[in-house]
Amino acid sequence: MNIEEQFNLIAKEYDSNRRKFLPCFDDFYINATKFIVSNIDEPKRVIDLGAGTGLLTYFWYRQCPNSEYVLVDIADEMLNVARKRFEGIRSISYQIENYIHKLPDTVFDAVISALSIHHLEDGDKAKLFSRIYDNLPSDGLFVNYDQFCAEQPQMNKWFNSYWESQIEHSGLTGKDIELWKERRKLDKECSVEQEVDMLRNCKFNVVKCVYSYQKFSVIVAIK
Repeated sequence: MNIEEQFNLIAKEYDSNRRKFLPCFDDFYINATKFIVSNIDEPKRVIDLGAGTGLLTYFWYRQCPNSEYVLVDIADEMLNVARKRFEGIRSISYQIENYIHKLPDTVFDAVISALSIHHLEDGDKAKLFSRIYDNLPSDGLFVNYDQFCAEQPQMNKWFNSYWESQIEHSGLTGKDIELWKERRKLDKECSVEQEVDMLRNCKFNVVKCVYSYQKFSVIVAIK
């Protein structure tokens, strides 16, 4: 199955299982977001790339309730979960789109993404980062909460082995774990260091990994 089919298949269970798949869930989603938002002005409009069920937007909305949000994803069933989550909130809109090829045709001053961009080949990552940079205003913000490999193969084996062990003992069903293993085949991880270099090559003024726990890191880039 392709990425769209894989994530449509798991849409309803996605949020309930997210904590079991991410042993660092609170730091990754909640505390990193609080840290970032505490240091910026509230954005006027935020684009969430690969938004899925709207989980990352939920944590941003809690911190920035006056911002507008555009949730972009290729999996309509995932966005349907987000629509139910944010029902009645007019400042949140949705767009079924492959963001590799096109960003929303609207003005925005912040771009966020969680656990999505690691599905892209490195060349497509670099093109996306360049497109984001070109469309952000001066001082515009890009934040990528994502999954990465370690630079050294031996350490990457350690990261993968420990993560797999945690998932095996997380309480997930055998079916959930098998679906996760299938989705893992779609991963095209780069290292944090590689992604930081890509963003710097796009001329972002400030690029910094502000949170890291083995395979999961949050990278901030400011134009």
